[in-house]
Amino acid sequence: MRGWFRHATGGLPRQFWFLWTGTLINRLGAFVVIFLAIYLTGQRHFSQSQAGLVIGLYGVGGAVGTTIGGVLADRWGRRPTMLTAQFGAAALMLTLGFAYGYWQILAVTFLLGVFTEAVRPAFAAMMVDVVPEEDRVRAYSLNYWAINLGFALSAVGAGFAARADYLLLFVVDAGTTLITAVLSLILLAETRPAHRVHRSAGGGLGAALRDRTYLLYLVISLGSIVVIMQHLSTLPIAMAADGLSAATYGWVIAINGVLIVLGQLFVPRLIEGRDRSRVLALAALIIGAGFGLVAFANAARFFALAVVIFTLGEMLQSPSNAATVAGLSPAALRGRYQGLNSLSWSAGAALAPIAGGFTQQHLGDTALWIGCFGLSALVALGHLITGPRRERRITQLAAAAPIIATSAAPTALPPMVAEPIADSRVN
Repeated sequence: MRGWFRHATGGLPRQFWFLWTGTLINRLGAFVVIFLAIYLTGQRHFSQSQAGLVIGLYGVGGAVGTTIGGVLADRWGRRPTMLTAQFGAAALMLTLGFAYGYWQILAVTFLLGVFTEAVRPAFAAMMVDVVPEEDRVRAYSLNYWAINLGFALSAVGAGFAARADYLLLFVVDAGTTLITAVLSLILLAETRPAHRVHRSAGGGLGAALRDRTYLLYLVISLGSIVVIMQHLSTLPIAMAADGLSAATYGWVIAINGVLIVLGQLFVPRLIEGRDRSRVLALAALIIGAGFGLVAFANAARFFALAVVIFTLGEMLQSPSNAATVAGLSPAALRGRYQGLNSLSWSAGAALAPIAGGFTQQHLGDTALWIGCFGLSALVALGHLITGPRRERRITQLAAAAPIIATSAAPTALPPMVAEPIADSRVN
């Protein structure tokens, strides 16, 4: 066990651990998104379609935020982009807790999506900047582990907080986001490549959008995202329809985080040296099987079993996906590429509750969950077909990458790890 732990955590840069700590703190208070569907339908008495529209609008705002955040991360810098987004998200989260009218909630949720998701491409680009390529699967697994440790604890805590007062969910969420922003302000150094290299990368998202290999990968991965995001929208509604309480949903979905906390650190060594496309295909099938099982669930223990199954797929999918995105990203365009990757998640977050809510309301639960399995099978096939071309591109980019310098870090921090820049191609 000590050997596994050393293999998973050893030798990573100091700034990575600052990012990791911020992730953990922020996720410990991530109450609102987990319970937003229940809050909107139970406390605000909106219909399933109205609730789906609100959650979907968060995804639309996230799409705008990731696009802007990706460009700003390359032009303005990783650190200022993260700080602006984090402080803004904290203020908007608190505002949402006091919003009562439907149109007020729609507007604030949209803006919250913009600011919350704008931090992601800057965060991801900074992580790629400071972690060497050979350590990235480990680093992404550790970060995913922190996300889910926080998720497991916050899901249970949110269930009890909701019993006391739903406003408490928004207050705690805003507070942990604010703490994360303050830590980022104090501890994080800028890691953007030197300005002369950055300026040569060109403006906007044009270069990334011309990368067909990367865009095809994002389109295929979008199918898995739409399936995965059902756990925050239609799954709690399905459980409530079976007479299960919000607290029951809290502990059932917390299994997802608990399993990842217990097992994620073992994943890098298990998939090390494996074909990433085959790992992604297997992960998609397991995720689809888990959500497909929900069609037959009618008690808490069956929903829990479904969570166990799709969690195993997530544990394989997350680090493999992140490493693939990083491998396809040239250094001077990392913010843009990570922004497009985050954009695909925002698109999935917007599409999943709208499509899922419509299917659930008009075609029924069985059609929804069997459809999730079918979509996952198509995703697996797509990864197997396109994987070889993707791996050739990653190899070409790694071979063509010279060394560039990063911005100077504060004297309290060690020097940033130098990262390569690829040719004019495009993550």
